[in-house]
Amino acid sequence: MNTKEITALFDKWNQALQSGNPKTVTKLYEYNAILLPTLSDNVRHNHQEIEDYFVNFLAMGPVGKIDEANARTFGDVAINSGIYTFTFKDGDSVSARFTYVYRWNGQDWKIVEHHSSQLPEY
Repeated sequence: MNTKEITALFDKWNQALQSGNPKTVTKLYEYNAILLPTLSDNVRHNHQEIEDYFVNFLAMGPVGKIDEANARTFGDVAINSGIYTFTFKDGDSVSARFTYVYRWNGQDWKIVEHHSSQLPEY
């Protein structure tokens, strides 16, 4: 898999956000994935907890845009990290650092680790 294909996995995730359905987003994660979310201080350890986060996050109408991406592949593991910005339906936005770790399961790339933290204010 090349880096363009890895960065396209973000587009797939962002399109899932646009569905407004937390289950659609959660399906992109491995069943035992870890999510360190942008707008919560609770680590999410499984599909139930990840879906719970996205119920509230999707209610804000987020649209993501990558500002900087750094994609690498290591066999059946791929990593994309950088900076992205979410714009919400109320006009607010938040910029955050991100890291997605994907694993090829023989059929599809699944997110096994997703870390997203707001950029610190200086």
